[in-house]
Amino acid sequence: VFFSFNRKTGEPPLINGWIPYLGKALIFRKDAFKFLLDQQKKLGDIFTVHIAGRYITFIMDPFQYVYVIRNSKQLEFHEFANKMASKTFDYPALSKGKFPDLKENLHRVYQYLQGKPLDIISDHMMKNLQDIFEWKCSQATDWETEKMYKFCCSVMFEASFVTLYGRVPAADGHKVISEIRDKFIKFDASFPYLAANIPIELLGATKKVRKELIHHFLLQNMTKWLGGSKVVQARQDLFEKYELLGDYDKAAHHFAFLWASVGNTIPATFWAMYYLLRHPEALAAVRDEIDHLLQSTGQKRGPTYNIHLTREQLDNLVYLESALNESLRMCSSSMNIRISQEDFVLKLEGNQEVVLRKGDWIALYPQILHMDPEVYEDPKEYKFDRYIENGKKKTTFYKAGRKLKYFLMPFGSGISMCPGRFLAMNEMKMFLFILLSHFDVELAENKAVRLDNSRMGLGILLPDVDIAFRYKIRS
Repeated sequence: VFFSFNRKTGEPPLINGWIPYLGKALIFRKDAFKFLLDQQKKLGDIFTVHIAGRYITFIMDPFQYVYVIRNSKQLEFHEFANKMASKTFDYPALSKGKFPDLKENLHRVYQYLQGKPLDIISDHMMKNLQDIFEWKCSQATDWETEKMYKFCCSVMFEASFVTLYGRVPAADGHKVISEIRDKFIKFDASFPYLAANIPIELLGATKKVRKELIHHFLLQNMTKWLGGSKVVQARQDLFEKYELLGDYDKAAHHFAFLWASVGNTIPATFWAMYYLLRHPEALAAVRDEIDHLLQSTGQKRGPTYNIHLTREQLDNLVYLESALNESLRMCSSSMNIRISQEDFVLKLEGNQEVVLRKGDWIALYPQILHMDPEVYEDPKEYKFDRYIENGKKKTTFYKAGRKLKYFLMPFGSGISMCPGRFLAMNEMKMFLFILLSHFDVELAENKAVRLDNSRMGLGILLPDVDIAFRYKIRS
């Protein structure tokens, strides 16, 4: 039977599937977006799906998001995230008994990713990006052709690594980091399976690769790196206070932080660049804005000049930000999960109620909102100026004539919102800024790149193929 309605009063309709335990997992994995839209048409905005032994209640109406996000006491996120991360990255779960207050203290460290400390880390990132681009320039005398995803990956990985953990003083610093990067890519390819709870033993060399990656972050290796960030230093100092955390466990925490820093920004940077190169009018508008800023601040463009941008200047690049937001709207697919801490009735607007059992999952799936033609006209089309109105940032979007509180959610929501989102946005803007101010860039082959759906629900989707582009120093 597909639909099972032996539910308590007030519980949403249940879509069970006919395979015991798996339920609807396979169909959901194949195309969660289409599956959820189909169910919404049949059952309305609230329904429960049985997926691999879990009962997940989806709230599809974006006006109801706020009620889920607001109930952070009854609907918890951190415990679920902690369990998943400790399994994926191989460190002990942050239990209260064993590691009192570690979770809260780690959370406090994120203050180094906002406000004044964010300016400092962003300045370092800008300098490191320029160094890497300059190194690339020294090799580019005429048109250079590279694969775009590979290019974004190598530049963003190295710049983020050096900014967070410091530079590797060895003469072959670039080489050491690219070795780490290659292992990282191998591990990252297995990430969706680890997140889906598939034992690492079944994933080929993944376990060995993970172990090697974690070893790079052992204290004796990290102390050799020069000029690391305050946020990583604060995490190091914090781990030292916990005697029950072994050296390997601390290193695993550092590795997890690296993954969190680049796992989504690399593909997001790729999509931002890809869409700009696919749309010449977008590229021209963004480049024009960049040139204008450099001119008005008396800065010269080109690999040998150091460009400095204040946070305010970065924030005022409205075309750059809108183009970036538009690509995020199109490529992000994160599922916002909360877990019910008790049997409880979730009150929604319009006198609706959802009866939840302890341990039930509640999920928001913002990709549905991002692709809603009522909110975004022609949602499948890339419109670089979608987030601009009268030359200013546009922040009002409507559905059914009502203003939405949430309209763009690539970084999650409420308590599960990504603490590094401000740094991530800055990094991507700076990457595009330097790329477009230093180089002429164009696609070198004409093929469509599509989203690879194997990470649906986990963040930014990867491209299904890589594409060649070419660049040369701007005349």
